[in-house]
Amino acid sequence: MPARQEDAPRSKQFLLARHESRVLEWIARRLPSWVMPDHLTALGVVAAVGIAAAYLLSNGSEVWLWAASALLVVHWLGDSLDGTLARVRKIERPTYGYYLDHLVDALATALIGLGLGLSPYMLLSVGLVIVIAYLVLSINTYLETYAFGVFTLGYGRVGPTEVRVLLIGLNTLLAVGVGLGFQVGDLGLTVLDLIGLGIAALMVTTLIGRAARNLRVLAAREPAGQARA
Repeated sequence: MPARQEDAPRSKQFLLARHESRVLEWIARRLPSWVMPDHLTALGVVAAVGIAAAYLLSNGSEVWLWAASALLVVHWLGDSLDGTLARVRKIERPTYGYYLDHLVDALATALIGLGLGLSPYMLLSVGLVIVIAYLVLSINTYLETYAFGVFTLGYGRVGPTEVRVLLIGLNTLLAVGVGLGFQVGDLGLTVLDLIGLGIAALMVTTLIGRAARNLRVLAAREPAGQARA
C-alpha cells in the first residue's frame, strides 16, 4: 500500500536547500510563542497578493518593482517558515498541513504568474504558460508521492527559493533602468519573456522525462497481463 502523502519523507536537492534549512530553523527557534504556523501561511498568501498587485502597479512606475522584491522575501518567510516552525515546536498536523500547504502554493503561483503577465515586463500569455506548467509539475509531484512514497520538493537543483532570487535580481535590473526589452518582428518582448518561456520549456521537458521514468518503474512493478493474487 503506498504511503500516505502527508507522511512521506521529503527530498530536497535545491542549490540553496541546506543553507535555507539552517536559516529557517534559526529564525523559527527565535520567534515569539504567539506566532503560529497558520499565521505564517496567511502571511505568505497576503504577500503573494501584494506581489501580484505590485507587478500590476509597475505599469505606472518601476518603483513598484522594489515593493515586489521586498514582498518576495516576505513570501519566502511565510511559505517556507510555517512548516519549519511546526517541526521545531513538534506541533505538526501532517494531513492538515499537507492539504493547506499545497493549496496555498497553487494559489500563490497563480497570483504571481498573473501579476507578472499583467506587468509591462512580461506577456500575459507567457505568465499563464508558466502557471500552467508549474501546476502540472505539482500534480505530477503529488502522484509520485502516492506511487513511490517520497515527496520530492521541486525538480533538479532549482526550487521556489532559487526562482525568487532570480526574480529579485531581474526586478532590480528593471528598477534601475537596465533595458531588457527588444522586438521580434512586430512583437515586443523582454528578457523576462524569454526566461519565462525557457523555464516553461524546461519544466515541460523535465515532466516528460520524469513521467517516462516513473512509468517504466511502475510498469516493471506491475507487469501487464499478470494476474494478481
